[in-house]
Amino acid sequence: MKDNTTPYPLHVAVIMDGNGRWAQARGKPRLFGHQEGGKRVRDIVQACPQLGVKYLTVFAFSTENWKRTQTEVSGLMTLFKRYIIRESKSLRDNGVCVRFIGDRIRLEKKLVEMMDRLEKLTADNDMVHLTIAINYGGRDEVARATKRLSRDIKSGKLDPEQVDAETLASYLDTYVLPDPDLVIRTSGEARISNFLLWQSAYSEYEFIDTLWPDFTPEIFAGILENFAKRERRFGAVTG
Repeated sequence: MKDNTTPYPLHVAVIMDGNGRWAQARGKPRLFGHQEGGKRVRDIVQACPQLGVKYLTVFAFSTENWKRTQTEVSGLMTLFKRYIIRESKSLRDNGVCVRFIGDRIRLEKKLVEMMDRLEKLTADNDMVHLTIAINYGGRDEVARATKRLSRDIKSGKLDPEQVDAETLASYLDTYVLPDPDLVIRTSGEARISNFLLWQSAYSEYEFIDTLWPDFTPEIFAGILENFAKRERRFGAVTG
C-alpha cells in the first residue's frame, strides 16, 4: 500500500521485454509468451491504484518490430485485438482510462477502429491512465510532432519565435500526460530502445532480469519501494 508521505512515482513506463524468450525456454512458440505477457499487463494495471501509480505506459509494439517475422507480427496484431475485446468491459468498470500512442497509419483499419472505440469507452475514467504504445518509436514521435508544428507555423497559427521545448512537447503523442518518473525494463537488457526519448529526460531507470511474463505486482511494488529511496535532482546540485 502506498504511503502518502513517501515519494512514489506518479507515472511509470514499462518496456515489456522477454516474452519470446520466456516462451522458448518452455518449448512454446513466441506468441505464447506474448499472450502470457498480456495477462501481466492486466495484473499490473489492477495493482496500480493500491500502489499509488496514476499513470502507466507500456511499450507493446515498436516501429522497429515490423522487422520480425510476418507470422509473429500478424500474431501480435491478433493478440492486440483479442486484448481489446477481452479487457474492454473490465477496464471501463475499473476506472481505467485507455490511450494509444504511436503512428496508426500502418496499422490494420479494424484494429484502429477498436482502439478508437476503447478510448471513447474509457475516456471519462480517472482511476488509472493506461497508455499503450503501438507502432511507436521515440524518434518517429518527435519527427511527427515537428511536422505538425511546422504546418502550424506555415499556416500562421504559430509564431516561430515563440517555439520552445514546452511548445514541442504539446505536439507529442503524450501531450496530455505527465513525464514518466520511472522507466522499467524487464529481461536483463540495459537499453531504452527508442522509448519515450523526449519524455524520459529526467526519468529514473530500473533494469531488471525478470522476463515480463514473470513480472508480478510484488516485484512491481519492490521496485517502487526502491524508487522512493532515490534522490531526484533534475540537474541541480544538492548537499
